[in-house]
Amino acid sequence: MKILFDIGHPAHVHFFKNAIWALKEKSHDVMITARDKEVSLNLLDAYGLTYINLGKNQKGLFNKAIGMLKIDYKLYNVAKKFQPDVLVGVHNPYIAHAGRLLGRPSITFTDTEHAKIASLITFPFTDIICTPSCFKKELGSKQIRYDGYHELAYLHPKYFKPDPSILEKIGLQKNEKFIILRFISWNASHDVKQQGFDLETKIQLIEKLEKCARVFISSEGEISSDLEKYQVKAPPEKMHDLLYYATMYIGEGATMATEAGILGTPSIYISSLVGTMGNFEELQNKYGLVYSFNNSNNALDAAVDFLSSNGLKNIWQNKREIMLNEKIEVTQFMTELIEKTIG
Repeated sequence: MKILFDIGHPAHVHFFKNAIWALKEKSHDVMITARDKEVSLNLLDAYGLTYINLGKNQKGLFNKAIGMLKIDYKLYNVAKKFQPDVLVGVHNPYIAHAGRLLGRPSITFTDTEHAKIASLITFPFTDIICTPSCFKKELGSKQIRYDGYHELAYLHPKYFKPDPSILEKIGLQKNEKFIILRFISWNASHDVKQQGFDLETKIQLIEKLEKCARVFISSEGEISSDLEKYQVKAPPEKMHDLLYYATMYIGEGATMATEAGILGTPSIYISSLVGTMGNFEELQNKYGLVYSFNNSNNALDAAVDFLSSNGLKNIWQNKREIMLNEKIEVTQFMTELIEKTIG
């Protein structure tokens, strides 16, 4: 059977990689298409996954609209030649459109309730919409809920084994406390009217956090020269190893905030989007793994309070075990659903 996966973001590489390998082991014919966004192509290369590059994502709503038409056209032509039995993506209008035009089913995974534009141009055309059980919206008969998180598809202990050598590679001493600080570019369609920290606030945040631990910055966009010395020098495929060993994660990046919490690292998410996403509410209210704030001062107060606690990492690792025991194996769910859809 033929399956086409379209990758639109680095997190999608991680989300699908184990399912892709599992399906290939079962002798399914898998094709990957991808857009050149951040380190997506680097990750695909690092994992030895061959792909067709559909080009770069555009910035600005008008450019995005034109770019979408071009990518739609490219993906349709690729899919027409490949003739997939099913197309798979994450909140992905391109696979939905191509699937509908080719008369083939498409499966859309999403955990982002506030992605209104993507939902509007994806959901009417896709056949199946898979969401975590904590997803806050009801999407009708197409919706299938599963008791897990996207990030468990690649961070479940079955698939992820942390590599401690990353610490020495970035110049950390054994047992040295360090914080991963994440800033995003706010260029996604679901980030319209949202904004992050200005440079002055970033500098103030770093100055206060440095009193507690070493600070490393992971940035989605270009980083200011004032902050370059803090930029983490680690291969993108090693970022989860770093998150696992970090004393704390603090940042604007929703995916990385979830990843940190699921890895058992104290995680603080700072965003004007707080309160719109079910996975964050569940991770905070049910498991106490990720804490969300829409105010940087409140977030900093919480961070300092957490960092002063004894046995902080052990506390979070225990919370992680509780969560893992209650959630499903997401990659297995994904591969079984794809095979059933082909079926």
